[in-house]
Amino acid sequence: MNPNAMHPLLASGGIAVDFDLTFLAQVVLFSTFVVVLKPLLFDPLLRVFEERERRTDGAKREAREMDERAGELLTRYEAEIEKVRREAGVERERLRAETAKIEAQIMAEARAETARILEDGKAKIAAEVARMRGELTAAQPALAAEIAASMLGREVRQ
Repeated sequence: MNPNAMHPLLASGGIAVDFDLTFLAQVVLFSTFVVVLKPLLFDPLLRVFEERERRTDGAKREAREMDERAGELLTRYEAEIEKVRREAGVERERLRAETAKIEAQIMAEARAETARILEDGKAKIAAEVARMRGELTAAQPALAAEIAASMLGREVRQ
């Protein structure tokens, strides 16, 4: 079916609008609805949209501020960590030096004690050797007579 054949006004290519009472009634009803719905629906809805936009902007601003504060806190934290690391390094070096000093002192005392013990030992050994030499010197004639007697097979007088 041909659409131009349905309505003669459409076939001519122009649109004809009748401005009768129904059109006027529709305009009045539309205007009334707009006037009634504006304070009841449109204005509250626009306020809700504006409030949402205001809160969103506030939340974004607050998020930026929190991000900046977090950055500052992170910077301060890293600076404090670096400071503590430096102080720990200084303290570690101080303790190493103190430990080395104590170790050297202990080693010196140990060496001195070892030297003293060695000297005491040498002195005791020298005294014992001298005592034994004295005993051997005193016992030498008797030992010589005993050795000669055992070799000769008879008793020898001193």
